[in-house]
Amino acid sequence: MNYIWFNYETPILEQLPHPFIAAAILLNPFIQMPIGWTDIKRKNEYEHIYPELKESLQLGRAKPWEEVMHDTGIQSYEELAVALKTSISALKTEFARPDLAVLLNNNLSKDLYYPFEDRISEFFIPDILDVLSSNGAESLVYSEPILDQSGEVKIKNVTDLEICELSPTEIVITNERMDFAFLSVYDSFITLFLSREKNIEEIIKKKKWEAVICTPETYISWYFGKID
Repeated sequence: MNYIWFNYETPILEQLPHPFIAAAILLNPFIQMPIGWTDIKRKNEYEHIYPELKESLQLGRAKPWEEVMHDTGIQSYEELAVALKTSISALKTEFARPDLAVLLNNNLSKDLYYPFEDRISEFFIPDILDVLSSNGAESLVYSEPILDQSGEVKIKNVTDLEICELSPTEIVITNERMDFAFLSVYDSFITLFLSREKNIEEIIKKKKWEAVICTPETYISWYFGKID
């Protein structure tokens, strides 16, 4: 299965490749490092610090968008997505919301960090492996478009860090049966979850993922809707 590029003009569900029939947008959690971690790592007050993947996996914990919204005063998942994308200059000027970006950044605690952009969240990996193997599948199949690489690894033998390092940015991972698929999305802080079954909401609830379930009107620019 090759990486899938979703366009902005057509709803997500209309672009799903066979055999997938359902999809959801998983919100990659923020990275909460231990209190004082930033001060220990920073050599001077002007140095930009960001946890490496190994540090995030070993020391960090997932902080949900709902908690970040409570802390910052941002009112919705859509507003928080726009604030994040504005902060990394991923939106055209007419769509950007500098006010939301300022609200977000001025109210983030020192040891709280954005999710990794362009990537599947490292905090999702254990649950993703569990979902991929839930129907008896044994192998994880991946494809990444930047270096044009693909491959297959045994689910029971792979580590969380190894999954995160399969691609520098975009990637799609599935199993040999293509029961489910998980994709990173360029310039975004989401993971797209595809399923060939209709019980996608049940899986999300069981895993306690924050998510937007795709309806026939959900676009990849879910925070705005259709972008012309």
